[in-house]
Amino acid sequence: MKRHIVIPVFVPHKGCPFDCIYCNQKTISGQSGETSEAEIRKTIEEHLNTVGDAFVEIGFYGGSFTGISQEEQKWYLEIGCSYIKAGRVKQLRLSTRPDYINTGILDFLSAYQVRTIELGAQSLDEQVLNNSNRGHNIDAVVQASRLIKDRGFSLGIQTMLGLPGDTRQKALETAEKVVKIAPEIVRIYPTLVIRDTFLEKLYLAGKYTPLGLEEAVDISAELLEMYEQNNINVVRIGLQPTESISREGEVIAGPFHPAFRQLVQSRLMRNRLEQFFREKNLSDLKEVVIQCKSKNISNIIGQKRENLQKLMTDFNISSIKVIVNDNINEFNVKY
Repeated sequence: MKRHIVIPVFVPHKGCPFDCIYCNQKTISGQSGETSEAEIRKTIEEHLNTVGDAFVEIGFYGGSFTGISQEEQKWYLEIGCSYIKAGRVKQLRLSTRPDYINTGILDFLSAYQVRTIELGAQSLDEQVLNNSNRGHNIDAVVQASRLIKDRGFSLGIQTMLGLPGDTRQKALETAEKVVKIAPEIVRIYPTLVIRDTFLEKLYLAGKYTPLGLEEAVDISAELLEMYEQNNINVVRIGLQPTESISREGEVIAGPFHPAFRQLVQSRLMRNRLEQFFREKNLSDLKEVVIQCKSKNISNIIGQKRENLQKLMTDFNISSIKVIVNDNINEFNVKY
């Protein structure tokens, strides 16, 4: 299968009158101020020079795209469509708020080769939405999702963990509701405390405690398992590192890690191995050999071999070896 590449064009905080307590789009996107057509085209061209024969989309992210004026939406979309007409890009996608979707908006977008719409739902718990000053309720997410799917667009849902009032149970319940909505794609973002946000003020005042890295990884692994079991593609876990989004930059606190997704995938693999060991009553053994596909080996071993060390300690196993075998499914254990 061809690689699927999305070229991101950021539209910082445009079209959104709300000030969600965690939000500083200029920091998150690594971009501030207006962007010229020349700058947008430069970004697109730089990406196109590296994609080879991949399936390529242009994505308009940041802010709430369908909340800006239709004239400005058209300006951005026509830039994207020029690459489709030239045969260099296949289609367009965008992100927006659930309460900025209606049939008229969808009619407009369908005329400009938009094929995927991602909704910033963040949570499907009313208290968490209220605490975060989202400005919409759960029903807005459900109704917008239905309209998007009924019109034949691909649906994406963006969710966050660890917002004020959120819990592990609420995160799992949100994921269960997302599964019922049945989007094609999902993003999972642990909440970070970003400089110059209201959440920073709450944190500094001792009124908000972000998730620790271990807890965020644990919960994200549970969510990834749930979505994979329901054939929902998790396209991103954790914010992509930029010059601003780093421990040395604008992140004040929270479970930031430059390889957060890898940590989550490794934790999920360890969870599956632990379940297998318990079911097979594998303990007090001298040696266990785990066979796996080459793409899974780092997830099975874990960073600094932590997965193997934990399995050896918890199940009193003297030695665990990992061998590559690309002819099996996920992993195979010999003992």
